[in-house]
Amino acid sequence: MEYNYIKSLHLIFVITWFAGLFYIVRLFVYQIEAFHKVSPEKEILGKQFKIMAKRLWTIITWPSMILALGFGIWVIALRPFYLTDAWMQVKLGFVIALIFYHVKCHSIYKELQNDKVRYSSNFMRLFNEGATIILFAVVFLVILKNAVNWIYGVVGLMLFSLLLMLGYRFYKRWRERNENSE
Repeated sequence: MEYNYIKSLHLIFVITWFAGLFYIVRLFVYQIEAFHKVSPEKEILGKQFKIMAKRLWTIITWPSMILALGFGIWVIALRPFYLTDAWMQVKLGFVIALIFYHVKCHSIYKELQNDKVRYSSNFMRLFNEGATIILFAVVFLVILKNAVNWIYGVVGLMLFSLLLMLGYRFYKRWRERNENSE
């Protein structure tokens, strides 16, 4: 019975962690675009987006990551035999990738809070898809518990990534046309 409660809490905080990661990068896009506006719009928007990013990052995203990892470790402590399963080993690899993604987001967050813009809003839109790819991979691994058929999994993930990139390019062209027609 305890296992199901811990697993449920783990899943809840994984969901809020991903929600925070998805939204923080979207805020990065808005912050970068606001940075390139003229005064006073630049300062007004910049200040508001910094507040929003700080609250999201410190109140939701970081605590969610810590709690998701903590409850995940607890799940493994209750069921250590999962560590011998190939799907779990692959999942943990994706979790490590997600932690690196989170740390990179933190670096970008700190830079933007200090008005240092190193990336374009277009780069951030593409960067946002990193968490999406990890989410798809982890969900399929956990639900199907099949890390054996690597060919289909890798090809599927590559096709999904390609579709995301094509969708981004289509959106970018559509957006540029709409901006030029205004």
